[in-house]
Amino acid sequence: MISQWLQALHLKRQPPPEEFAHMFAADPDGEYVALDTETTSLDTKTAEIIAIGAVRIQGKRILTSDSLDLLVKPSGIMAEASIKTHHLRVRDLSGGMEPSAAIRRLLHFIGGRTLVGYYLEFDITLLNRYVQGLYGFTLPNTCVEVSAIYHKKKLGMFPHKNLDLRFETIRHDLGIPPLGEHNALNDALMTAMIFVKLQNLDRLPPT
Repeated sequence: MISQWLQALHLKRQPPPEEFAHMFAADPDGEYVALDTETTSLDTKTAEIIAIGAVRIQGKRILTSDSLDLLVKPSGIMAEASIKTHHLRVRDLSGGMEPSAAIRRLLHFIGGRTLVGYYLEFDITLLNRYVQGLYGFTLPNTCVEVSAIYHKKKLGMFPHKNLDLRFETIRHDLGIPPLGEHNALNDALMTAMIFVKLQNLDRLPPT
């Protein structure tokens, strides 16, 4: 609440660029965007984004024809552990977009829609570092964490169980087909499927 008030005060003093003004109005269609990023490390202060995946969700429909799949050039050296995770090397990203161009394209894609993700706080923190540096504001979008929805529903049905909230566990429990993890668009698509399934499921299976 305080951060929202501070952002509103800042925007009053320094309005966002006109091309992004629509991001600060509620999306008239009530759509969602499932979002995922791949990064050079897990340190939000220094990590660079190397891939962005996003897909629109309209009601029960995942609009796979309206998605975003971007590779982004890193400026520094990627951690070996990161390369082992997402299998992207600097040479693989040489033809990727400049970070500023990728962020601009993402902002136009998401607009004022609610963002959906898994461990979304990490993605938003990292994206805000870029957006703040480029345009002087942070993402105003409402955010929905799928693991929190899963936790709430599962705990309501099985209050005495210890819950495993790993992405693979949630995916498997809900019967979501594997698309290959640690690919930004694939992860965004699986997250979208998890979200739609949770939104339209009254009971979760026991584990």
